[in-house]
Amino acid sequence: MNLQILTQFFMWCTIINVALLIVTSLIWLFGADFIYKIHGRFFPMPRETFNAIFYFFIGIYKLLVYVFNLIPWIALLIIT
Repeated sequence: MNLQILTQFFMWCTIINVALLIVTSLIWLFGADFIYKIHGRFFPMPRETFNAIFYFFIGIYKLLVYVFNLIPWIALLIIT
């Protein structure tokens, strides 16, 4: 496997994961009540706790995208 293929792989991984992160954030922004209502049936908890958990999830996902997709892509761009 050469560096060009690896660079393209990480580029597309980054694009797909950032798009998924944006879609998830938009769904949360515009549909938070609906999401809370659905998940509240299965996991009863206060709204503040649910918001904190979802905010934590988005933050962890963003961190993982940066560490495992964006940073390797930038590193490969630098060395090629």
